[in-house]
Amino acid sequence: MSQGVQVVSLYVRDQDEALAFYVDKLGFRVHTDVRNGSYRWLTVQHPEQPSFQLGLFVPGPPVHDAATAQTLNAIVAKGAMPPLVLSVSDCRAAHEAMSARGVEFTQEPVARFGTVDAGFRDPSGNGWKMIEARG
Repeated sequence: MSQGVQVVSLYVRDQDEALAFYVDKLGFRVHTDVRNGSYRWLTVQHPEQPSFQLGLFVPGPPVHDAATAQTLNAIVAKGAMPPLVLSVSDCRAAHEAMSARGVEFTQEPVARFGTVDAGFRDPSGNGWKMIEARG
């Protein structure tokens, strides 16, 4: 029997805004976008990782009540969630290309620990660390 993680989820304040960011600015593609009433299951995937999906979900029903959803949105907006990691072959080139597409970086590329890394956040506040893969 084979097992593995298929979807890792992020809380976002607005799914359309998040979808535009992840597709238009980071180059992800839509994997699944379906609705069941007001609930929307929205996942994207990196084009080089077809077996892995990133879920973009708004806190709220049926999982959270209004107060919990408001708290979660505030926590994410503050950048309090652990960062995700995007592996790239050339951090400085990826930084330049992503900056040209409007990604706002919280940390410019820095050489350290034997590699180069940079940081950015999505429109909801989720932190990302972009790290150059070691050759």
